[in-house]
Amino acid sequence: MGRVMEPFDPNERLLERILSKENMAMAWKRVKANHGAPGVDSITIEKFPDHTRELWVNIRQSLLSGTYQPLPVKRVEIPKPTGGTRPLGIPTVLDRLIQQAIAQVMSPIFDPSFSDASFGFRPGRSAHHAVYKAREYIREGYRIAVDVDLSKFFDTVTTS
Repeated sequence: MGRVMEPFDPNERLLERILSKENMAMAWKRVKANHGAPGVDSITIEKFPDHTRELWVNIRQSLLSGTYQPLPVKRVEIPKPTGGTRPLGIPTVLDRLIQQAIAQVMSPIFDPSFSDASFGFRPGRSAHHAVYKAREYIREGYRIAVDVDLSKFFDTVTTS
């Protein structure tokens, strides 16, 4: 665990740190604890270790060589309390494991440079923290708040 949480060394090879046994073990604990649904490959959290153990050497090598290809995300519709549905993407357990391993190494590097006013999808922050911060700003005399949601932003970006 200590090796995973050490400060960033720009001379260190990040991919090797991401794929270290310690980091992958910690990532697996988090993915397993979430009890998520299987992705398009239908491999459950329970079946994942036995299924993947013998394939791991090749998966790791494909990640190191840059040839790894994640599987498509399974799309499901989740009912909204107010009616209608919202789309939800479910990656495979393997892809969630890899994403978690990357996040564990990269978040401590980049998170400190994020705005203190940013609350979305950040460790130790929530919508409740954003509300408390907004109330603090109101007490300080501010009267305008801006809520930015980028959920549809990339649908509208074009490349030339």
